[in-house]
Amino acid sequence: QVQLMESGGGSVQTGGSLRLSCVASGYSSSSYCMAWFRQPPGKEREGVADIDSDGDATYADSVKGRFTISRDNTKNTVYLQMNSLKPEDTAMYYCATDTAGAGSCFGGLAEYEFNYWGRGTQVTVSS
Repeated sequence: QVQLMESGGGSVQTGGSLRLSCVASGYSSSSYCMAWFRQPPGKEREGVADIDSDGDATYADSVKGRFTISRDNTKNTVYLQMNSLKPEDTAMYYCATDTAGAGSCFGGLAEYEFNYWGRGTQVTVSS
């Protein structure tokens, strides 16, 4: 059974950093596209970044230059390093995977691509 477990969220001030982790179990995540999404309070969920099985990444314009997605296939884990955090980064952050694909990501950071989701970890950035 595929499971994704996020951790690393918390409360930071503007300009601070956090590193989110997503541990996958029940399958080998190294073979599939992995992604991070977020849902700000009162808004719809949006794509943040994805990474394919070769390590190539795509980022939302709002986080380019500040966030970095990476994966450690030996640990079945994907990370999201978040630097220079802003209040508008406040959201529930979700990890997702596309086990129906062949390792590549569509690149559009669309929810419909991903078939398994974690429960999320909260990130709050105060001004």
